[in-house]
Amino acid sequence: MLRIYGSARSRGVRTLWMVGELGLEYEHLDYAPRSPATRTPEYLALNPNARVPTIDDDGFVLSESMAINLYLAKKHGKLYPKDAKNEAAAWQWSFWETDRLDRQLTTYANNAFVLPEAQRDAAAAKAAWDEIAPALDVLETALGKSQWLAGSEFSIADLNVAAAMVRALSFDLGKWPKVHAWLHRCWDRPAGQKALAMRQ
Repeated sequence: MLRIYGSARSRGVRTLWMVGELGLEYEHLDYAPRSPATRTPEYLALNPNARVPTIDDDGFVLSESMAINLYLAKKHGKLYPKDAKNEAAAWQWSFWETDRLDRQLTTYANNAFVLPEAQRDAAAAKAAWDEIAPALDVLETALGKSQWLAGSEFSIADLNVAAAMVRALSFDLGKWPKVHAWLHRCWDRPAGQKALAMRQ
């Protein structure tokens, strides 16, 4: 059976959403980032980076949430583009997100509203937002051409990017109406709603 190590309040939400889309049975070990559970010899043998998520798929161990999701989608033949160009687009958007939005969204959210006010760094929030806004401009332009990122229907590309943007569900995205509509269209899927509930 597939085993998933990683809290839904981490990048693990991306993988938990994916297994929901695929309808897979799995065992979930709710390891939080940087928790003692990620520092045990047993876990470090699986993931020496001590990060989450990690999966053990009947003995095949894999870490890094983007790689995990691309693997699962391709293995199970769902949400993974069959056309080589759309496959490449899915890779493009997955890698783009890790560079342009992943840490920036977390830094902004933490310093804008997540952390207690005394621990927030307004300069860090502004610097992060100054990177997020142009990335959202790029996404808005792409979604003006197609309602999905890699082909004519929801795919791994949409799931990977939207999962990383979970914090943006509470942002004011009025300047980016297509991004707003797309983000909610993705997360409104039943598997998305189930994964979102796991973050509560």
